[in-house]
Amino acid sequence: MSRQMIVATTLEELGTARELLDDSLGFVPTMGYLHEGHLSLARRAREECRTVAVSIFVNPTQFGPSEDLANYPRDLERDLRLLEQEEVDLVWTPTAEMLYPPGYQTWVEVGEVGLPLEGAQRPGHFRGVTTVVTKLFNAVRPSKAYFGQKDAQQAAVIRQMTRDLNFPVEIVVCPIVREPDGLAMSSRNVYLSAEQRRAATVLHRALETAQAEYEHGERLAEALRGTMKDVLRTEPLAQVQYVSCADYETLRELEQVSGKALLSTAVFFGKTRLIDNVVLE
Repeated sequence: MSRQMIVATTLEELGTARELLDDSLGFVPTMGYLHEGHLSLARRAREECRTVAVSIFVNPTQFGPSEDLANYPRDLERDLRLLEQEEVDLVWTPTAEMLYPPGYQTWVEVGEVGLPLEGAQRPGHFRGVTTVVTKLFNAVRPSKAYFGQKDAQQAAVIRQMTRDLNFPVEIVVCPIVREPDGLAMSSRNVYLSAEQRRAATVLHRALETAQAEYEHGERLAEALRGTMKDVLRTEPLAQVQYVSCADYETLRELEQVSGKALLSTAVFFGKTRLIDNVVLE
């Protein structure tokens, strides 16, 4: 019989709860409004570790001034029910005042890998991500931490940070979970109108088409980027922000694909910004 799930808010409550848990701890940091993608991370952690912790915190420092912090979807009661069903041992729900008290002025920044793509479009975003993940790692002390491939650059930035700061944490990146029509699951999908939701499937189609070309022997990165743009242009509601064919680790744009690479794109549908990617092995 599994023990009852502990829900901690303060650092003191978290510290007390953490002492009860095994050192083999899998950790899933989230911003809540959980979907199947998040739950798949908790399941993977459950398979690989003796105990599982999840944080729910809508981190204000990773949102830009014109982004959707105030409107970001939240439903803590529902999230806790879902995590209980997954037999999660500990949920930490810190407040912004706790993690960023008055006078807060310390930041963690990763260099080059955070500059292109999302970093270029959302200045300051990764500084907020790496700072909060550092604080979460310090407080939760996991042995493994689980992130989704959908936020591929975030995963690359956190891998770099973990290496550079000598965190004793293994970073595990798990596959994208998709809707039946291919759309990557995202908490932001709830913002889409019915028409935008239908249109949003073009992201996955663009990536799949370029991936198929790669599998048929295309190695010129510009040709793969061009294919993605051509498919995205077929959808009038899609406002493309970027398409990329980059090195998987460094995220530098490629001329020729020779090793592991990442095809990625960011597209607006109305005010809703969606990202997606595929890995070329």
